[in-house]
Amino acid sequence: MMASIIAARNNNKVTLIEKNEKLGKKLFITGKGRCNFTNAGDEEDIFGSVVTNKKFMYSSFRGFSNYDCMGFFDELGLKFKIERGNRVFPESDHSSDVISALSREMKKQGVNVLLNTQAVSVNSKEGRFDSVEISSVSGRRVINADSCIIATGGNSYSSTGSTGDGYRFARELGHNVTEILPALVPLNVREEWEELLMGLSLKNIEVTFYDGDKRLYTDFGEMLFTHFGVSGPVILSASSVLTSVVKDRPVKLSIDLKPAITQEQLDERILRDFSKEQNKAFKNSLDELLPKKLIPVIVMLSGIKPDKRVNEITRQERQGLVKLLKNLEMTVTSTRGFNEAIITHGGVNVKEINPSTMESKIVKNVYFAGEVLDVDAVTGGFNLQVAWSTAFAAASHLA
Repeated sequence: MMASIIAARNNNKVTLIEKNEKLGKKLFITGKGRCNFTNAGDEEDIFGSVVTNKKFMYSSFRGFSNYDCMGFFDELGLKFKIERGNRVFPESDHSSDVISALSREMKKQGVNVLLNTQAVSVNSKEGRFDSVEISSVSGRRVINADSCIIATGGNSYSSTGSTGDGYRFARELGHNVTEILPALVPLNVREEWEELLMGLSLKNIEVTFYDGDKRLYTDFGEMLFTHFGVSGPVILSASSVLTSVVKDRPVKLSIDLKPAITQEQLDERILRDFSKEQNKAFKNSLDELLPKKLIPVIVMLSGIKPDKRVNEITRQERQGLVKLLKNLEMTVTSTRGFNEAIITHGGVNVKEINPSTMESKIVKNVYFAGEVLDVDAVTGGFNLQVAWSTAFAAASHLA
């Protein structure tokens, strides 16, 4: 949608081929239907958010920055707000407002939209783009054009239409496509006690993931326990870094339940709680320290007898409890599948794409934009910014 607007503004006659019955189905479900369409952080935040092929994005981020994106939507009349973590949402909290703003501008710019129309193949002749074969209820036909932008999305949420078509087009044109894996996706864990925590959301915790002794990722924020494992913002962001490791071997997750204080401070806090009611059973002594749902699991993992009176708990036992609260360990065995993944890790090899123009280095006048490329970022509006910036670059340089 972005690419069609920019191309049309540059006096190109534009046709958009959409296999769904309406535009923006994937956009509609982003940000739980609220559409976190960019991030208002500084340049360092934007570049720092990219997990795969950061350098490839330098040129297009500079050509169409997150501030340019906010300006673009502001001009289209979309009112928006900035929330925690510099996440930018429509003021209404409705993703449909973002889609409407784009649709109105496409109409204004005279973009020809073919709904319920499948692109069957992207064809080249003598190293140049030639045509696209399309299929619809009225049959098959070929559209000849000067240039083509492939912006099909990745392989996640296939119900929205992103079923990997772009990878097939790329391969047929001679491109290499890197391994496709789910990213920004919940994680499966081995521990059986985890099921007791289903539905529990933890705020202000710190997670660290390890591959053996090697630290892979650390983040602070919010997480959620599910019936299969863990999810929530810090887990989804981590998954983009873990996805290529955990497919081969398990990864260790360490949760610091009290990251704001040191082990010594936590020990003092527990001592104070214990001294208030010395005759309390251990299992009833953690109410002020932990969410109710978490207490039975911590009691079980601590190795301290549940009915032991707190004034009988040894210093060694108490320090073991402190270590547990600062390092609650879980074993990540795999990621969930593509239907739960927000984005796709992997895609068209960026070494074969001009980073300034998004043009294929293999077939002239073919361009790639968005998630079909081997570029992905953490959560927070950054992946949509990748889409806007690469679309703007491609549409601005059409032959």
